[in-house]
Amino acid sequence: MLIRHAPDMKTSEITDFHLYLNRRSFLLGMAALALAPSMPAAAAVPAGERLKATRNERLTVEDPPTTFESITTYNNFYEFGTNKDDPARLAHMLKARPWTVLVDGHVSRPKRYDVDELVRLSPLEERVYRLRCVEGWSMVIPWIGYPLASLIKRVQPTSKAKFVEFTSLLDPQQLPGQRQGFLSFSSLEWPYVEGLRLDEALHPLTLLTFGLYGQVLPNQDGAPIRVVVPWKYGFKSAKSIVRIRFVAEQPKTTWEKAAPKEYGFYSNANPTVDHPRWSQATERRIGEFRRRKTLMFNGYEEQVASLYTGMDLRKSY
Repeated sequence: MLIRHAPDMKTSEITDFHLYLNRRSFLLGMAALALAPSMPAAAAVPAGERLKATRNERLTVEDPPTTFESITTYNNFYEFGTNKDDPARLAHMLKARPWTVLVDGHVSRPKRYDVDELVRLSPLEERVYRLRCVEGWSMVIPWIGYPLASLIKRVQPTSKAKFVEFTSLLDPQQLPGQRQGFLSFSSLEWPYVEGLRLDEALHPLTLLTFGLYGQVLPNQDGAPIRVVVPWKYGFKSAKSIVRIRFVAEQPKTTWEKAAPKEYGFYSNANPTVDHPRWSQATERRIGEFRRRKTLMFNGYEEQVASLYTGMDLRKSY
């Protein structure tokens, strides 16, 4: 093996962090198969329960949706593994019912909700949103949910609430990527934690999400409940949420802890701010060959730019 030293190496020659993780996860996946020999090599995507919703044309982009097959077989969900096909292959391990979500912190009406109660809390809408991932790929997905603001207004945040913190499920038995020892993904701290400023969480585009393509969320896409924030990179949209907490201080998120110089709290899709190891100026839409220009705020600039008036988005990346 040829080892290059830093003075002789160009930045473009450095192995991408996510590619490194994918190579590493190959060995983890082989170990997982050894522990679960009865598991099919490529589990089929299960047929989902239908979920009725009314299309919100005003908040639907005109881009043609990515195919259901691609949306459900090409995923970032490191709790299942770092390869893009790991979530679909291992998703059968997650039990999405029964499921509860604790909503607490600086609110007047804290409550532990059953997920089916949350589904019925507000009329469901279908919205076709762009999804832009930090690695440079993108999709267009018909999500089903309702504004997170509907839940926020119900629990009545107090004046102390400035941020919303989302915590995903911690269960190594269901989520093999969280397992300790040689099966663990040690670069991340579990459970997965993400956060939004309160005004971002209240924005009409921020969707509390229960389904896609007319059915309940497949496990590999964040079942049974996730948040979708379309103007940010995809990792800001926390999956398999078990707690929504209203806090006074900016929460320390999982990727900030893992690589603070690469993944800031805001993580807005911004083609003018490069990732330290690659450009964000272009993206590859899944299903297309040619790369396309990345749009400011993922194409939602008109709706959300006012949230960041006066901010230096190079510092608040």
